[in-house]
Formats: sequence, C-alpha cells, structure tokens
Amino acid sequence: MKYYLNLGSNLGNRLLHLTRAMKAIGEEFGPYETSHKVESDPWGFDSTNRFVNIGLTIESDLAPEEVLSSLQKIEKGISRRGHRRWDGSYNDREIDIDIMATDGVPYESPALLIPHRHLAGRDFFLRPLSELAPEWRHPKTGLTASEMLADLSKQAHHQK
Repeated sequence: MKYYLNLGSNLGNRLLHLTRAMKAIGEEFGPYETSHKVESDPWGFDSTNRFVNIGLTIESDLAPEEVLSSLQKIEKGISRRGHRRWDGSYNDREIDIDIMATDGVPYESPALLIPHRHLAGRDFFLRPLSELAPEWRHPKTGLTASEMLADLSKQAHHQK
C-alpha cells in the first residue's frame, strides 16, 4: 500500500532535520518519492518560526498503526521535543511526520485517522499531496487534493 506522508520542521536547521528524517524513512521503508518543499506559517499555534514541509510517498505492507509507530520512532530519534505542550496545544518542533493519506481504504482508530483529519484544511498538506498523487481522491468527499486546495483558496479569499 502507498502511504502519503508529510514531514515538517520549524526549529533549528529545518532542512537538516528533514534530510535526517528522509534518510531514516528510506532505511526503514526503502525508496520514496518527494514533493517540492513548501514553506508556511505555523498552523494551530502562534510562533515566529516558519515551517518547511515536504511530502513523501512510501510503500509498505505494514498496517497503518505499525507505520505510525515506525514514524514516531524516527521522530524521537531526531528530536526529544514533542510536538505538543503539556496542555495539549501545538509546539515548535524539529520534526513532525504525519500520515496524510493512503491509496487504500480509510482507517480509523483512537491513535490514527487516515486520511488525516485536517487534510482538507492544510495548504502545506494539499500542495505536496496534489504533486505526489494528482489522481488520488478523498474516500469520503471524492475530491482530489487539487480540488480541496482550490476550495481552501476560495475560503481564504472570502475571509479577507
């Protein structure tokens, strides 16, 4: 099954953290494809540190929660800093790895929701996903990442 990942960093040498994560992902899962990088303001919290994000496509026969566990180990190997504060709010971080979607059926558990619950609302998810998987469609809405990105742009334009 294909897994579409999003890697982000907004602390320290952002590109170095992303490179280390990609190297570890390659060692764990084998070859991967990457999108162009995307720079964005933090989402869900205030910070002056901008994010650099990149999308990756990996293939694995592992179950979604096993892939998640491997990705979390990679995160911890790069940074001990969690991506949430003690109160549950988001925090600046050296590395964050999210599973955006798969080319398989949706998946839901207490620990993981695929497609990602905030996929349709995050430009920095949708731009890499539309590049990596232009034909992919959200299993519930039927929209492609490009169509969701267009909807997001329309919403942003109307809010101005």
